[in-house]
This record gives sequence, structure tokens and C-alpha cells, in this order.
Amino acid sequence: MFNSNNDLTSPVYKNLDEIRLRKAQLLTEITKDNNRMKGMWSDLFHKPKENVTPTSRFSGAVKTGAGVLDGLILGWKLYRKFGGKKKTKSNKFLGIF
Repeated sequence: MFNSNNDLTSPVYKNLDEIRLRKAQLLTEITKDNNRMKGMWSDLFHKPKENVTPTSRFSGAVKTGAGVLDGLILGWKLYRKFGGKKKTKSNKFLGIF
């Protein structure tokens, strides 16, 4: 199947049946590799769906709410520190805001 000088990269075919057989082998290998790469791509970019229970949904909502509240508080503090209304002496009893 290969030429006489041990060059494994260039096969020598003697008839059309050998060419057809090699073509079928290559097609099978390409199909296997393609399916494997599709699976890897899917695993990389698509998170598998987990069993979602009411408890996990509630937990996710609490986490999201806490993150939003934390962001709002940080934004308010930065606004007051760098560009917000300046504190006046008459608002002494509201000093925490």
C-alpha cells in the first residue's frame, strides 16, 4: 500500500477498490472526530441543567437580591462621597444617611 522508500505519508494505491476503502476509513475517522468535538464544544459552552428545586430557586433569588442591595449601598456611598449632596449641620440627627 505504501511506496518502497518507507515514506509513510504518501500511500500508493494499486486499484480503485483500495482508494474507496481508504476513503471510507477516512470518512469514518472524520465522523468520529466531528462527534467528539461537538460533544466537547457543547460541554464547554452549555452548562448542564441541574435538578432545580424550590429551595435552590429561593436560594438563588436571595443571593441575587443580596448582590443587588450590596451594589446599591456601594453606589450610594460613592455618590455621597464624591459628588452627592454635602452634609449640613442641620441634618445632624440623620448623620447615618
